[in-house]
Amino acid sequence: MNKLENFVTGRWITGDGEGQALFNAVTGETLAHASSKGLDFKAMTEYARTVGNPALRKMTFHERGRMLRALALHLQKELPRFYEISYQTGATRADSWIDIEGGIGNLFSYASLRRKFPNQPYTMDGESHNLSKASTFMGTHLLVPKEGVAVHINAFNFPVWGMLEKVAVNWLAGMPAIVKPATVTCFLTEAVVRSIVDSGILPPGALQLICGSAGDLLDHVQSQDVITFTGSASTGLKLKSHPIILRESVPFNMEADSLNCIILGEDVEPGSPDWDVFIKEVRKEMTVKAGQKCTAIRRVFVPENKMEAVWKAVANALEQTTIGNPKNEKVRMGALAGQTQKSEVLEQVSKLLAGSQLVYGSLDSVQVIDADPSKGAFISPLLLVNDKPFQQSASHEVEAFGPVSTIMPYKSASDAIALSRMGKGSLVSSIVTSDPGLARDYVLGAGPWHGRILVLNQSCAKESTGHGSPLPLLVHGGPGRAGGGEEMGGIRGVKHYMQRLAIQGSPDMITAITQVYQPGTNGREDRIHPFRKYFEELQVGDQLLTGKRTITETDIVNFANLSWDHFYAHTDHTSLEGTLFEKPVAHGYLILSAAAGLFVDSSAKGPVLLNYGIDELRFVKPVYAGSTIQVRFTCKEKIDQEKKLDTDLPKGIVKWMVEVMDETGEQVAIATILTMVQKQSDEPSK
Repeated sequence: MNKLENFVTGRWITGDGEGQALFNAVTGETLAHASSKGLDFKAMTEYARTVGNPALRKMTFHERGRMLRALALHLQKELPRFYEISYQTGATRADSWIDIEGGIGNLFSYASLRRKFPNQPYTMDGESHNLSKASTFMGTHLLVPKEGVAVHINAFNFPVWGMLEKVAVNWLAGMPAIVKPATVTCFLTEAVVRSIVDSGILPPGALQLICGSAGDLLDHVQSQDVITFTGSASTGLKLKSHPIILRESVPFNMEADSLNCIILGEDVEPGSPDWDVFIKEVRKEMTVKAGQKCTAIRRVFVPENKMEAVWKAVANALEQTTIGNPKNEKVRMGALAGQTQKSEVLEQVSKLLAGSQLVYGSLDSVQVIDADPSKGAFISPLLLVNDKPFQQSASHEVEAFGPVSTIMPYKSASDAIALSRMGKGSLVSSIVTSDPGLARDYVLGAGPWHGRILVLNQSCAKESTGHGSPLPLLVHGGPGRAGGGEEMGGIRGVKHYMQRLAIQGSPDMITAITQVYQPGTNGREDRIHPFRKYFEELQVGDQLLTGKRTITETDIVNFANLSWDHFYAHTDHTSLEGTLFEKPVAHGYLILSAAAGLFVDSSAKGPVLLNYGIDELRFVKPVYAGSTIQVRFTCKEKIDQEKKLDTDLPKGIVKWMVEVMDETGEQVAIATILTMVQKQSDEPSK
């Protein structure tokens, strides 16, 4: 008997007993057994906190990001093997691409996101605040990695993506993970985890795997841990109500089943390009992964005068969908994950039929290619019609987690919004329209009840990722029935695994802690010009107080002629009455250019390679002819850059605070400029 192993405290361990049988969804054959009986779940959490967490916390964001990229590249080499195993879950090649390569894509996305963070283990969060009159006391916010473990309890439908989309985020944040996939498809998750472990890329304790029941795992969670759950709302509520979770205030992110919907705009006519987009989207979301997606379209709302045309068009599209063995290149829809899932879908459909009628598909039979429908978990796409959606509420309450959707009519745009809300919260909704007014009204009216809204039409359909595709840099989650949580979302997701804390103190102390120069900090001046220092030699707070320059009327006139900027405030003495200016004022960009002339070291070639741009620029006080300016030039922040090619120069980006003062000592302009600065060595800087 083939028994899957659990990866626990750095070892592969087989659970006690026979365990749960796992089946090939296409043939019905037994593949393996899975058991987690006998595992020491308390030891797992302690191992994660004491071994995995310290190892990840001491790594910088850039080191963690490079780790993710290396892991993604490693997993790509194993794609053929993963696809072969994935077929046994009933998934087609296209379904598996979403699950496997989509999951690996999350690793790549979060690896790239490292560039949005400093090359240190923690980061500032938002702007700083001066809290005193003399600017000697201030405050800001930091994000530091939590000292616990991320516990991920996942659903059966995406055994790879469901894991990788979560661990990519917690690893970048600096937390280890314990992954508990749904048992029915955990054989695919186990294969991927085994490959991850064999790669040796992760530090010990960064990942553990449970193949089977979660046992008493939740009895051992603590306040520094984070729990995520994907699955049914009823199971999620049960887990979320665990007394330890409540007592310890453990963050719990839930992504639950939801009755997602799509709206056909009133402006869309049969035969139009947007009509075709709509029909294609409904068919795709019913059949991809055999409808086993938390984001699949369950409710279809159309203008009442187009009901028959819509369901006939969708039925015709479904008729073209070939079902069967996913290894057969002719097959477009595979099997459900197992016979249990098939029984559950049919049971839920029977509830829906109490208020709807079946207009396409069969509950009893299905034609398949290269497979035995009596052995595999195959089911026909089922299209229902509910003519009274405000009265027959089952369509807004019951989810059949398979290739099942219900079409319903609406009379007005406000009705469509009201019907979308009746799902009581969903992960995603779409509207197909080319009318900006309809789109805006729907987004604002339905927005509070959905985690994501796709506005789809012919102009974006070709490149659209679709209704059912969560993306790494956008939040995935939804209110109400959908669980009330958020996953992914780029930087937003990383923050879920970090503790936000306010810190207060002097500007000098806050600068030392954050490694970002804060206004009011005492700078460090020396005889070496900052532009003569290599990236490694520069320190945050290195400062230059420049010489002075008087701005003349000739400077203003010449700059106007050079730039072609003859705005009246700079050149016309007769048009200033009623304005903010007493006399012609110097161009802001003249002041910035003159400031550059003061702080740039032009004596000889140095480590500064180029000007990389301006992040922030404000002109805060007019400068008139006769004013004398001076610049305080400070190293504000250093951002490490990696070499893309071996032939590249080693370099980093330096942010400089440019404070321009006039002869009274008041600021007239403030900017953050960026330069690219050469390193002395090829080694990543910290």
